[in-house]
Amino acid sequence: MSGATDPGTGRANLEVFAEIVEELAAADPSLLVVTSDSRGSARLSAFASRMPNRIVEVGIAEQNLVGVAAGLVAGGRTVIAVSPASFLATRSLEQIKHDVCYSDRPVILVGVSAGVSYGALGSTHHSLHDFAALRAIHNITVVAPADNWETREALRAAADARSPVYIRFGKKPIPDLPRRVEFSFGKGRIIRDGSDGAFIATGETVWRALAAADALAKTGASVSVVSMHTVKPLDVELVCTVGRSVGAVVAVEEHSEHGGLGDACARVLLEAGLAPRYRVAAIPDEYTVSGSQDEILSHYGISESGLFRMMSALLSEG
Repeated sequence: MSGATDPGTGRANLEVFAEIVEELAAADPSLLVVTSDSRGSARLSAFASRMPNRIVEVGIAEQNLVGVAAGLVAGGRTVIAVSPASFLATRSLEQIKHDVCYSDRPVILVGVSAGVSYGALGSTHHSLHDFAALRAIHNITVVAPADNWETREALRAAADARSPVYIRFGKKPIPDLPRRVEFSFGKGRIIRDGSDGAFIATGETVWRALAAADALAKTGASVSVVSMHTVKPLDVELVCTVGRSVGAVVAVEEHSEHGGLGDACARVLLEAGLAPRYRVAAIPDEYTVSGSQDEILSHYGISESGLFRMMSALLSEG
């Protein structure tokens, strides 16, 4: 791969996250960052050195992290709470549900090293459940930026939202994607046009879907790519538009096959009476194989070649 779908051409979203946190802190004297022994993982060490009075460290205590963040917001502060995604959406789920969402505290919850970013550390450290868990909780926006630009826009939008937001990031460099448009939560972003099939992807799987679509174009297949950066609320209108315009749709996510983007899009299509041929590229209902992030995603077909094969098979059924 090369160019727009070469991960070597971009930076890790977490690097951009750290820059925007500092930008937001400079503009908002009330902003605090709360971490659970995760400033290194979140690339916030430099921020902590430059603004030591703007970061609160609670240690490896994720439930306390969310409770403290909600309390600080209740006291008038703007708060970004940062923790590995695998723990933030499990150990702290009750606190997110009650202290943040039920109490309507606009905490910006940031899950780092999401999906299978922790690679060989295994299933205990993989966050393949966060979409499913948080989609079931009222009053929270769930976001997975696809590139550095979406990361910048999502953080700025979260700071303005004044309602709970969860944003997840991986660890590795990723390419910036084309077609930057006005960003808003709940509105997907069309990366590539196509008339035969469509990938509806989220987060750091989007560039892999784009690489597969580019490869499919060389075989004569016209496949669109959508970055569905907001998993909740879902862009129902865009999903329906895609479902009407192509014969095959593949939803792509670095998440369990249960309860995430794939299930959400399937419901929208079914309720709208739309019936494109449909598949979900996600992690199956099993403990993941061991390996690096790329090795794990390739094993489960969430790669350029795997997505190429899945879409090719769907298109051949038409």
